[in-house]
Amino acid sequence: MIANLKKADDHYVARFERQLKHSASEIWSFLTENEKLALWFTELRVEDLREGGLIKFDMQDGAFEEMTITALQHESVLEFTWAEDSVRFELYPNSAGCLLVLNETIRTLTPHTPRDLAGWHVCLDVIRQLLDGTTLASRKAEWNVWYEQYREAISKLG
Repeated sequence: MIANLKKADDHYVARFERQLKHSASEIWSFLTENEKLALWFTELRVEDLREGGLIKFDMQDGAFEEMTITALQHESVLEFTWAEDSVRFELYPNSAGCLLVLNETIRTLTPHTPRDLAGWHVCLDVIRQLLDGTTLASRKAEWNVWYEQYREAISKLG
């Protein structure tokens, strides 16, 4: 199921939800520990894990994009800038494990937006697979499937 996409005032919000059968602590480690973060998003690295701290995005060309951590609550909330946008992870422990929510606030829809959304979609699926001890056959094949769905959904929004 694709993210819930909606317009809100002067921006858009993409809300992804994954019910995982793992603890908030286990999930949090995949969001904040560089060794585990690299397993699902190789370009990201936490430099300073605190509100006002820094996450770096390796542009794969020798350059790094710096993203500021704007909200941090241990094993609960991690929010950071994403260019002009923002990305917010929230963890909600429950009797089945933990609900992982990712909200991306998007200022402007661009031709690249469906690519990013498909990427987040696959990343969340990879986190689930890693926690469950399984793997996706092909991240690229999965991305292609979701990209088409997000492209169609964005065309209806814009």
